[in-house]
Amino acid sequence: MHRRTTLKTFARTFATMAAAAAALTLPPQTAAQAPTIIKLGWTTSDGAQDPYAVGARAFKSAVERDSRGRIEVQLFPNRALGDERQMLEGMRFGTVDAGIITNAVIAQIEPAFSINDLPFLYATESQAHKALDGAIGQELAAKLSSKGIVVLGFMEGGFRNMINNKRPVTTPADVKGVKYRVMQNPVFIDMFNSLGGSAVPMAWGETFTAVQQGTIDGLEIPLAVIDANKYYEVTKFLSLTNHTYSAIGLVMSKRALDKLPADLRGTVQSAARSATAIQRQVAGADAQKTLGALERNGMKINAVSNVAAFRTSVAPVYDKFRASGQAALLDKALAAVK
Repeated sequence: MHRRTTLKTFARTFATMAAAAAALTLPPQTAAQAPTIIKLGWTTSDGAQDPYAVGARAFKSAVERDSRGRIEVQLFPNRALGDERQMLEGMRFGTVDAGIITNAVIAQIEPAFSINDLPFLYATESQAHKALDGAIGQELAAKLSSKGIVVLGFMEGGFRNMINNKRPVTTPADVKGVKYRVMQNPVFIDMFNSLGGSAVPMAWGETFTAVQQGTIDGLEIPLAVIDANKYYEVTKFLSLTNHTYSAIGLVMSKRALDKLPADLRGTVQSAARSATAIQRQVAGADAQKTLGALERNGMKINAVSNVAAFRTSVAPVYDKFRASGQAALLDKALAAVK
C-alpha cells in the first residue's frame, strides 16, 4: 500500500514538473496576443470637429483596422503628453511615440518647416496639398527624419484667421497696436510685427486665460480650433484674413517606428496616408458649418478683400526667410504654387 502511494505521488510530481518545463519553452498566450501600443498626443480638445482630434481618430481607426489588432493606438488630447515642443523632444529621445503637431512648432526643431507658415503663400487648400504631398513635403520629411522624427502625413488645420477684442481687421492698419498671441516661431513673430501689431509669443496652454484676463488682445487661429476650444467666449471679432495655411504634422518617433516589425512599419505609414486624406476631407467640410456656429455664438465676422495690401506689408518676412539659407526651398515653393 505504501509503495503504491509513493509511486502515485511521484507520478503526480513528475507530471507537474513536466508541465512547468513545457510552459517555460512556450510564450505565454496573453503576451503573444498583446498588441503593440502607440500613444498619440495633441494639445487641443477631443471635440467632434477639432481638426487635431479628427486626425487622431482617423489614424487610430486606420492603424487598428489595417494591423488587424496587432497595434493599438491610445489617444491623449488636451496636452496629456505635454505641450507640442515637449512632445517633439520626447519623440527625438523615444519617450513619446507620436503626435499631431502644429507646423510652426515643428519649425522650432527643423527651421525649413517655416516655409509652410509664410503668410499668403498658399491661396487654396488644394494648392497646399499638392506641395506637401509632392517634392516640398518630401524634402521637409527628409530633414526632420535626420533629427529622429518621421513625418507620417501633413494633415489640415485650415487657414488661420485673426481674432481679437479691439476691432475688426480689414486692412493692415487695423493690426497696428493690437497685442496678438503668436506661436514661438520667427515667421509668425515677424509677420505681426511687419503689420504693425505687437507679437506676443506664448505657449498654447496659457493662451485662453491670457485672452480672458486681457493680457493679450487676441490671436490668430483656424476656425475649427476657435470653435472646439470655445474662443468665442473670450473674443469678439473674427476677421477672415486666411493669412496662413495651417499644416499640422502627423509625426512619430523614429525610434518607436523602427522598433516595429517591417510589415507593421509599412502598415502604420499606409494607414497614416489614408487617415490624412480622411482628415482633410472632414476639415474642409466642417469649415462652413463652423463659421455659422461661431456667428451664432456671438462673434462679429468680416471678410478681407484687399489681400494685396497685406502681401505688400509682409514682404520683409519672405526676404528674411530667403536670407536665412532657405532660398532654394523658397524658390521651389513659389514655383509650386504658380
